[in-house]
Amino acid sequence: MREYLVTVLLAAIITYLLTPLVRDLAIKAGAVTAIRSRDVHLEPTPRWGGLAMWLSMALTLVIVNYLPLVHKSFGSEATGIFLSGTFILLLGLLDDRFDLDPITKFAGQALAAGILLIYGVQILWLPINGITTLPTNIGQLLTILFVMVVINAINFVDGLDGLATGIVMICAASFFAFSYLLAVINGLNRAGAPSLITAVVIGLCLGFLPHNFHPAQIFMGDSGAMFLGLMVSASAITLTGQVDASAITEENGSSALLPLLLPFTVLAIPLLDFAMAILRRVKAGRSPFTADREHLHHRIMRFGLTQQRTTIVLYLWTAMFALPTVIAAFASIWIAILAGALIFLSSVWVIKSSKNVSVIK
Repeated sequence: MREYLVTVLLAAIITYLLTPLVRDLAIKAGAVTAIRSRDVHLEPTPRWGGLAMWLSMALTLVIVNYLPLVHKSFGSEATGIFLSGTFILLLGLLDDRFDLDPITKFAGQALAAGILLIYGVQILWLPINGITTLPTNIGQLLTILFVMVVINAINFVDGLDGLATGIVMICAASFFAFSYLLAVINGLNRAGAPSLITAVVIGLCLGFLPHNFHPAQIFMGDSGAMFLGLMVSASAITLTGQVDASAITEENGSSALLPLLLPFTVLAIPLLDFAMAILRRVKAGRSPFTADREHLHHRIMRFGLTQQRTTIVLYLWTAMFALPTVIAAFASIWIAILAGALIFLSSVWVIKSSKNVSVIK
């Protein structure tokens, strides 16, 4: 555990120090977000936050490779995730600068998922009716679809300062907790790609958040959103490899399915918002890609909440799904329900306190 904590802190420190340098580079390169009709920020803000994250990840991996336990985590899967992340980062940098069309981005995301497949990062089985071993082509197709859904969900939720950064950090922390507890409880190898990648992602988000929280000095951009989305999805897929499929029974099948369900529970609210946006725009006879100001964070802010409080509420709602899901895998379902209820009540308190502040003003 100590080596993983070192990994988190190292990634956070490097990201924090590199982000201002990348910000200056983005301004010089013209990678700056103009103010659009759907945006809530008031000034043009540089993007390319993903570049700072990637550079930090690369430096962190070079350094922690010398740690005895973490060194064992390096292998084909970790290599594939890094190379795939590098490809998706380059795609995102181009999009941040030149605004690529959706088809080009979708094709690039599929290619990034293909790199994962080359290095063995693939969904091999599902705990459905016991254990269902997937045919190779079906597993590859599900892997590509899964990666693309998570990437676009993260990209979609990046609508407020610090929102996507915090949500990804919660997601990565949930994955790390599940991966580490699974290893400890079942006597599995604690050194693996899921633990390594999620520890690094936690650090990246911790270091980037001070620059990205309102008022943001830099946005992660599509480069950061797609990069983090790929890291999260790849971690979910490799996490299933820690579970011995032949040893799964009806009693523990839900725990085996958790790595695939966790991204969807963490991203339940933005995915719902995304589905509602598509339906709303299509029903109005507009393109699904047409921007508007009817997303969930826009609606919450209409109740008088500031950007900061709206972001905190959405953090809490994300944790309300993520934390109970992890707890339920290792403890009583009632403990998981209690944790979710406490988090929900905390979000209600934030909303009510915001209304009281507005009334006083």
